Amino acid sequence: MAVSLTIRACTREDLPRWLVLRQALWPAEADEHLGEMSSFLDEPERFAQFLALDVDGKVLGLVEAALRHDYVNGTDSSPVAFLEGLYVAPDARRQGVAVGLVAAVEDWARERGCHELASDAALGNVTSHATHCALGFEETERVVYFRKHLAKGAG
Repeated sequence: MAVSLTIRACTREDLPRWLVLRQALWPAEADEHLGEMSSFLDEPERFAQFLALDVDGKVLGLVEAALRHDYVNGTDSSPVAFLEGLYVAPDARRQGVAVGLVAAVEDWARERGCHELASDAALGNVTSHATHCALGFEETERVVYFRKHLAKGAG
């Protein structure tokens, strides 16, 4: 069942409502989020963030995207729009909110000359994998990242 939505770009006035959704997606201290959110708003050609609202103005979801000029795994072009985060409130899921939010990012990306929209998800996040597939994404590869701490003064 789809709901009637308004999708619009985030503004500084949206910071409190945007923050609530962002913290639901990525639990962290408010100050950490607010600094990053403010810097995103300062670079609208590089970053995009949209809110989905119902007819009463209730915020149902959030999407954040970035324009990447470096190599993005599984893509063939540059720049590439990258879906950095997508969150839909639990009571608004399966109602077309994510579809509307991602469509807004697609339009933003096309306006910036992008031919691809990329994203990622943790290997174990099968819910995200299924959501990406439902939104028209195709899996391109799987990667496991490694790191090794280097002792100070060695070498």
